[in-house]
Amino acid sequence: MKIALLRRFVVLAEELHFPRAAEKLGIPLASLHTSIDKLEEEVGHPVIHRESPTRLTKVGELLLVEAQQTVAAAPAPAPKQQAPGGGKAKASKGKGRAPIVKGQPKPYKKRQGR
Repeated sequence: MKIALLRRFVVLAEELHFPRAAEKLGIPLASLHTSIDKLEEEVGHPVIHRESPTRLTKVGELLLVEAQQTVAAAPAPAPKQQAPGGGKAKASKGKGRAPIVKGQPKPYKKRQGR
């Protein structure tokens, strides 16, 4: 099992509320649902009752104990790297060159009417 799936399961088990758990993890709600679906597929049994009130199944309670131990023993996730800040983007003001085609005269700049 992937550590990321177990981390998401542990946070969901603590919150017992999908939107709050997704917000705490900093991921979209759909991604959390997908992660739990993958975990349930690997385990072979449902681990959480999704209807309100959200609660763990018996298999989920057993898995939670193992998941907490595994997550505690695993190294912390690597921080997400920020892209380096670049300079300001320059807007094109229509001064680009037209493509040159062999055999045709070079395009010229049209005069602006007054």
